[in-house]
Amino acid sequence: MADTTGTEALVRRSTERGIATLTLDSPANRNALSARLRTDLATALSAAMDDDAVRAVLLTGAGPAFCAGADLKEMAAEQEGRRPDLSAPGMAELFGAVMDAPKPVVVKLNGAVRAGGIGLVAAADIAIAPDTTTFAFTEVRIGVVPAIISVPVGARMHDRQLTRYFLTGETFDATAAAAAGLITAAEPADRIDAVVEGILDGLRAGAPAALVRTKSVVGAASSMPAAGRAAALERMAELSRDFFAGTDAAEGRAAFFEKRSPSWVL
Repeated sequence: MADTTGTEALVRRSTERGIATLTLDSPANRNALSARLRTDLATALSAAMDDDAVRAVLLTGAGPAFCAGADLKEMAAEQEGRRPDLSAPGMAELFGAVMDAPKPVVVKLNGAVRAGGIGLVAAADIAIAPDTTTFAFTEVRIGVVPAIISVPVGARMHDRQLTRYFLTGETFDATAAAAAGLITAAEPADRIDAVVEGILDGLRAGAPAALVRTKSVVGAASSMPAAGRAAALERMAELSRDFFAGTDAAEGRAAFFEKRSPSWVL
């Protein structure tokens, strides 16, 4: 069964077999990150993290584009003294919520992504795009700086490509995005659903507690200074011992030897 909430919300949520799908649903403005959409996305993401039935989150978009970035109309209004909803989370808060989400977040791109929208892609753990998808950091071309998104994007992209695309604002394709480390893979459009479903099935096969802890390990490893590796390895050895001694590991071993699926597989 799938559950669906908020027909008028700018983010639709449904949950099926442990995966909460969050769909950006403001196609009229190419799913721009308006105050209302940011609020709806933050609320839906928080609800998914608090839901014990949710193993992971799939983030996608409705319409021809995934996300156009900041809502420029709202930004213009703010400059004129007409501020949007002050209770809405800022871009930095939203990206941080995705990056710090304890459960895995997977992005399935449905179309073009620009500027701040790329921040959402980079903040996620896994991102798959049709090979026809285009990307661009357009900030410099409208006289602003890709400052906030530099945090999640800088953690993903290789330095040379990041510098080029940040400074030029040029459009690049999904193959280039994958080569630069921005996305996990670029796939033919007719294979996207199958590829993403395979990833989601992989997440469904993981023990919930192990998925959460593994995500934290990956995050720590990616920013680990060389000087701290010895101590970190000892901490990881202790963590490994703890998990190997746990009930999930016992069930996993039993399932392996009995040639069946572990009890947590959905």
